[in-house]
This record gives sequence, C-alpha cells and structure tokens, in this order.
Amino acid sequence: MCRHLAYIGAPIDVRDLVFESPHALAHQARAPRHQPPDRINGDGWGVMWWPTPDGPARRYRSATTIWDDTAFGETPTASTVIAAARLASPGATLGVENNAPFRDGPWAFSLNGWAFVGGRADPLAARLSPERRDGLIGDSDSEVLFALVLDQLDAGATPGEALGATVEAVAPDENMEINLLLTNGSVLAATRHRNSLYVRRNGGVTVASEPLDDDPGWHEVADGSILTEGPL
Repeated sequence: MCRHLAYIGAPIDVRDLVFESPHALAHQARAPRHQPPDRINGDGWGVMWWPTPDGPARRYRSATTIWDDTAFGETPTASTVIAAARLASPGATLGVENNAPFRDGPWAFSLNGWAFVGGRADPLAARLSPERRDGLIGDSDSEVLFALVLDQLDAGATPGEALGATVEAVAPDENMEINLLLTNGSVLAATRHRNSLYVRRNGGVTVASEPLDDDPGWHEVADGSILTEGPL
C-alpha cells in the first residue's frame, strides 16, 4: 500500500504538495486519514517533476522515511508532479529500485495497492512481453504493473485505456485495492479501485490518495472510474 499524488497545470511549488500543505504527502504517509491505522507508509518515497510541460523531468527517490528525509533540498516549481510514499508489499525488498515513481522514457507511474497476493506474481509477470519482463530491475508489484501499462501503450492504447486494462488484469477479485497513476508531463491518468482517491481542480488538477487540506474543492473520485486530464 502507499499514499500518492499527481498534479498537472500551472506551475506549482513541489514542496507544498510533498511537505508543506496541512495534509501533504509526508503528513498523510505518517498519519493517513483513509487507511487503517496500522498502514504507515514509511518504506521510502519518491517524486518526479517537470519544470515545464515540454522539458525534461527530474526524479528523486529515497529509502528514507519521507517525514525524516532532510536530503531533498530542492525547492522546485513544476507544471507536472507525481510522488508516492511507500508501504512495501509483503516480501518486497526495501530499496529505491522498488520505489515509485517508476520511469520509462517519457512515462512515470505509481501504484497505491497490492497486486502480489494469492500467488499472482508469476501469472502477472507472465503477461509481459519478453523485453519488459527481461527489463525488470526490482521485485515490486508496482514495477510489474508499470510494465503491463507500458505494453498496452506500445500496442496503441491511450493512457486511460492502458490503466484500465491493467486494473482488469490484476483485480478480478473485489477484495483487491489498486489505484494507479500515470503521466508523461502533459497528460495525467488515474484509476480508483477500492482505495481512496480525491481530485481538486483549481489552477490545475491535483489527484491524491487524500485531500492535502480542508479546501471544499476536493471531491472523491468514484470507485471503479478512470480519470484522464491533458491533451488526450
């Protein structure tokens, strides 16, 4: 499980999303309002941001607990952001190679949920193209799901279609909780499947596991839905 967020729109302070808002990612990782109290997301974190929509992205990942991490000295503004605080899936290694955001070419990805339960690891990996399967670096379910998404994109799917197909592949069991985020800096796609997800549109679009503050502009994303923002 994790807590994650993404933003696309007018330039915004990245630290505000991650650290400074009343219920920023660092706060909801430590004291989530929409997870059971034993789900503390302290197994590392990561953030990726695009200073401009058509410019290169930057990424920072750390195995340090997000609320204890003083190494992130950046004070950037960005037009697109994706960030996640990790609660590792059972049996997964703790290390930055298993931390979202995952990156491949222009795409960045995050999972909020668990996919490797009930013996699903090998069947999910078997769905991958040989190139994607051989390119796996870590042992997290998030990386495998990202590879499934990338295979869909390679086959011509839109970002929303790619996420939807991946959710269908992973979550036939109604007990699964699986929210996905995907962006390339100019388009943002998100799914909600049995986990909390909220959206706010104010100078841009913010999607987050939990509202970052008490602004009444936050709205709960409907369960089972796919949200897409951007030119596509």
